[in-house]
Amino acid sequence: MWPRIDGLRVLELGTPGRVRTLLTDLALSGAKRATAGILPLDYEPEGEDVEHVGEHLVLVDDAGDRVAEIEITRVELTPFAQVGWEFAEAEGEGYASTAEWRETHRRYWAELGHEVDDTTTVVCLWFHLLPPTPPAP
Repeated sequence: MWPRIDGLRVLELGTPGRVRTLLTDLALSGAKRATAGILPLDYEPEGEDVEHVGEHLVLVDDAGDRVAEIEITRVELTPFAQVGWEFAEAEGEGYASTAEWRETHRRYWAELGHEVDDTTTVVCLWFHLLPPTPPAP
């Protein structure tokens, strides 16, 4: 089960350390408007359902502290080989092509111990940052 904060599922981008800090900063700047996971690594072992449009998630930093709340605006389950440019560009990480996106992600998931092939289901999530909620009086 994924961690929860205030009853909402937590979104941790990338792996802890430099990568998570970079990706979180990109999301907070608005440059990163999408992220990817794969069913056999990110959802099935945890018994988690795929996010749904309108769902709110808590974005956390490398220390696990809440930095923002996001809303899921679009969800697509896509075979790895069919992830398109619109999604790769929305990830905001500066990919020059979908081939570069695929190579980077194939390597990332392999480093986590999961080899992907062209048929591996990628969960493509688009999101936007929600304005900060003022503290209760």
